[in-house]
Parts: sequence; C-alpha cells; structure tokens
Amino acid sequence: MTETKLYIIRHGKTMFNTIGRTQGWSDTPLTTEGEQVIQQLGAGLKAVPFKEAYSSDSGRAMQTARIILQEHTEGEKIPYRTDKRIREWCFGSLDGGYDGELWGVVPRILAFNNYEEMMSKTISYRDLANAIIAADTADWAEPYEKIRERVWSGFEDMAHQREKAGGGNVMAVSHGLTISFLLSLIDDSLPMQMGLDNGSVTTLIYKNGTFTIDKINDVSYIENGKKELEHRNLL
Repeated sequence: MTETKLYIIRHGKTMFNTIGRTQGWSDTPLTTEGEQVIQQLGAGLKAVPFKEAYSSDSGRAMQTARIILQEHTEGEKIPYRTDKRIREWCFGSLDGGYDGELWGVVPRILAFNNYEEMMSKTISYRDLANAIIAADTADWAEPYEKIRERVWSGFEDMAHQREKAGGGNVMAVSHGLTISFLLSLIDDSLPMQMGLDNGSVTTLIYKNGTFTIDKINDVSYIENGKKELEHRNLL
C-alpha cells in the first residue's frame, strides 16, 4: 500500500494578516503579495501527485486552494472539496478586531501582564480556548472540546478515507492556529506554534489511525516555485 501523507497548507497572506486584524471565522481575500506567494507555492507543488484536495470553507482558504490547483500539472483532475471542520478557531466578538485587542485581553484573563509574558510560560490550548470564551461578549467562541472534536475529525477523516482507498497524497488548506492545534494533538510536547508562515506546508504521515509529524512550516516549496516561475518568465 502507498504511504498516506497530508500536505497541510496555511492559506496565503490576506488583508487582515497585513493590517494586523484577527480573522477567525471572519474573512478577507488574499492580497496581491499573498496571491503571488501562493502561485509560487503552487509551482513548487505542481509535480506532487495529489489524490485529492481539501480546504476549509473560508474564502481565503478556498482562494488559496484554487491558485495552487491552477498551477498543478493535474489540477483539473484532482477532486477538490471544502470541509468546515478545518476552519480557523472562532474568536467570537473579537473576530475582525485588531490583534492587540485579542492578545491584550486574553493574557490578562490568564493572569499575565502581556502577550510576551504569556507566551514565555506554558499555557495549554484548553487555557487559551477558555480565555477566549471569557473575553467573548457575543457568546460565539467555541469550547475547547468542540474545537478538538471538529479539528481532529476533519483531518483524521480525510487521512483515514485516503488510507482505505489505497493511500497517497492529500492537500489540505487550513489556518495557522488550527494547524498548530492539530500538531499539539499529535505531539503535546510541542510549544504553541503561533508563527506558521502564510503558504507554509506542514506534512503528516498517517498509518493505521496514527499521525506522525514529518515537517512543520516548510517553505521550500515556495522557494522552489519562485525559481520555477522566474525560469518560466525568461523563456
């Protein structure tokens, strides 16, 4: 049987990423720079034989997936669908606000003076989810167990179904905190990975119900794709 491998991609850089606003379930399109980097990523991934492709149902993730598939040599033949389970975390009433609002109030709820002090300590994703709920005045933010169930089942289902079908590579476009959280569910010794780059690729191997982390925040596909596009433009 062929190895089952997930290529989990953080969406391209968006308007809110650029101006420092929290997205969560709110949404903005990719910037021109964001589109360019994802085109480079697509060129770098164009020869990877994907059996299928997924993205969250957020516009920025769907836009990212479409650009990658447009660059892929078999892009028109790769089945693509969306899955709302691999969305970003919901930040409730703080969705759409400046990052400083979210990361100003959450550390204080957890009894830290500021974001830097909070991140220098060991806090759990459960602590983070509970603090977001406490900060949310609209009662929209999700409880930890709900986030855990949807994120795990979303990625585990796509890997399990691919393994049952004979294995192969799966592309999945998701979001920074969601990807970091998934990694923590696989390896709880990892620190909070808040800094995954837009367009970075995190690869996981799946076998008999177990994920193994291969690479985290891999930007080599972007770098290789940039060279490919530069060469193409010279022809």
